[in-house]
Amino acid sequence: MAESVFRKVGLSRTESAELVETVIDEICNAIVRGESVKLSSFATFQVRDKNERIGRNPKTGEEVPISPRRVMTFKASNVLKQRVLKAHLTRKAKQKHADAAS
Repeated sequence: MAESVFRKVGLSRTESAELVETVIDEICNAIVRGESVKLSSFATFQVRDKNERIGRNPKTGEEVPISPRRVMTFKASNVLKQRVLKAHLTRKAKQKHADAAS
């Protein structure tokens, strides 16, 4: 990412790396504080509190309590989902075309 910032923004490589690290640190700090972080056209990161629940050991079938905890969720934006789908379909079409040609 720092290399892209360097090429597209015109900062030095060092400044680009520092900028990227600062942004990532700020995102991480906000998530640790329990804040939601929305990156437009990319995703939303949220922290959720999960209650204690009963789980099951898959080997023994024994019921085991799972402690309450905080988890981070990642929800991709519709823009990102569409980009991923488009890239997948493009690759699939190219592969189909290559298979037909051989």
